[in-house]
Amino acid sequence: MKLVQDFNAFLNDTVNLNSTRFDQLESSIEAIKTAVRGLDWKPAIVGFAAQGSWAHKTIIRPLPGDPFDADLLVYVKPVAGWEARDYIDELHEGMGKLGLYKDKIRRYSHCITIEYAGERKIDVAPCVKERLHTGVWEVCNRDSNLFEKSNPLDYTDWLIERNGICGSNNFRKATRLLKYLRDIKTNFTCPSFLLTTLLGKHVYASDKGAAGFVDVPTTLKTLVDRLDDWLQANPSKPTVRNPVLFEEIQSTAWDDTKYSNFRSKINLYRGWIDDAYDEPDKEESIGKWQRVFGEDFAVREAVEKAGKVSEAALSVVRGSPVSAGVADLVALVKKIGRAALPSGFDRLPHMRRPRWRAAAGSRLTVNVGAQLWTSRYGQNVRSLASLAPAQPGYWVRFNASNNLGLPFPETYKVEWRVTNTDDVARRANALRGDYYRSDEPGFRWEQLSYRGVHMVEAFLIRKADDTLLGKSDPFYVVIE
Repeated sequence: MKLVQDFNAFLNDTVNLNSTRFDQLESSIEAIKTAVRGLDWKPAIVGFAAQGSWAHKTIIRPLPGDPFDADLLVYVKPVAGWEARDYIDELHEGMGKLGLYKDKIRRYSHCITIEYAGERKIDVAPCVKERLHTGVWEVCNRDSNLFEKSNPLDYTDWLIERNGICGSNNFRKATRLLKYLRDIKTNFTCPSFLLTTLLGKHVYASDKGAAGFVDVPTTLKTLVDRLDDWLQANPSKPTVRNPVLFEEIQSTAWDDTKYSNFRSKINLYRGWIDDAYDEPDKEESIGKWQRVFGEDFAVREAVEKAGKVSEAALSVVRGSPVSAGVADLVALVKKIGRAALPSGFDRLPHMRRPRWRAAAGSRLTVNVGAQLWTSRYGQNVRSLASLAPAQPGYWVRFNASNNLGLPFPETYKVEWRVTNTDDVARRANALRGDYYRSDEPGFRWEQLSYRGVHMVEAFLIRKADDTLLGKSDPFYVVIE
């Protein structure tokens, strides 16, 4: 399901750089421009221009604790006798003399960087106009002491054209979503300039007004599908050039290992995106989109659904004899058992969908048993059956076994999805729904805490290739 409104809210609330930070960035950049103009710096300044994600309007909000950054080019006329490193060294020295910047400034290969207490970073890069040839602009590499051709304005124009073909800023929004995906997953490498180029190269003039770009989730799916098709057709690292500057090979940011990993991860996430997009059930689709983008996607809907399972169950039986004296789902389960669970209870959207590739063919049987204990290191009270009521404060030791009741061999591991539901857990911010390792091979301990009907499931994974071989049915834990 496309969930267009949820995507719009996710972009506004989580992905996009918020207005406060954007205003801070604009203010800092204007102050830097004023400072650079006032320096006793030999190059004559032609002007300034945004570069990178800031210029392309694909800048995203950083993850908590991380700074966001922006790139500012300062266009200058050449200085007779200066080498490439001189432009950066002299700029660094001049800015370092200013009280406002002397403790914030760093020097790198192509720029100076001004860091604002971990909140934001601004790279200021000299770009020399027509040093040797008319119409040629060059950035300065301090490390190699070489001038390097650059064409940032034409590259920005190329991306503006891609965005215009897609319409409604959908290209920029999809790019931001994939940068966010990269940042939260942290399991593949692709610098923003390379990722943006790869996506831009998969927008064609014939796409103008096409159904594949009608909204944000559709644009995302179209671009990732095309990118994955191209990656799978290139098992070895290809050459990716700047589309407006043939000499610049952007794919040098990868080595063979990084490219292979990027290729594999995009293929995995392509499958997840297609699965979420094609899922007809809204709650299941939310859960699958959360597998892609994390729990912040449609978080309010997911939490509301999980916190109101009693309300949903009671609405079905309201007015019938079984509803007499029943206040919540726990009471209803005690009265009518499994039939009390509302539709979709075992696939609530806040439950994390499996992140492992599923094995082809039939799955192995995984069963879950449980023992009630006075404490984790106390006494075994009794066996606990699924849907059997238990009191809070006790502990449960869950075990996973095969179809013969035997433990799995050491070549496998068991992870546990533990899901709480209903209003008591919601108010405690303890709905969970994530995966947890076994405390010992094939076993998991959990303490009973919140009134409600909760779930524990065992997932069997082959260690050698991280492949999902099977999962148990939910074990329903009823806490009175």
